[in-house]
Amino acid sequence: MTPAPPSDADLNTMIRARLAALGIDLDQFPPGTVPDPETGAPGRDTVLASLRSFVRGTVTSLAAYQLPAPDGGADPALSQQRAPMMYPSISVEWRR
Repeated sequence: MTPAPPSDADLNTMIRARLAALGIDLDQFPPGTVPDPETGAPGRDTVLASLRSFVRGTVTSLAAYQLPAPDGGADPALSQQRAPMMYPSISVEWRR
């Protein structure tokens, strides 16, 4: 049975809780969808809609990611893939 996707209210609760844990209060944004004319800050409803869209699109993509299968058809869970590195030449040189 496929779980039901979360509602907007569920996502709003999750987003507010995650941001509150980081010390970010969405109530500092102006209410509604109209940006604040003095600061240009977006409205609270616009921010929540954008974050809901981000969560719905990104979390699904990340959850679907599978590690590449190792050579030889071995079990992918047992593979030891190389970690992605910003500067792989540093790692290559010390292994020689």
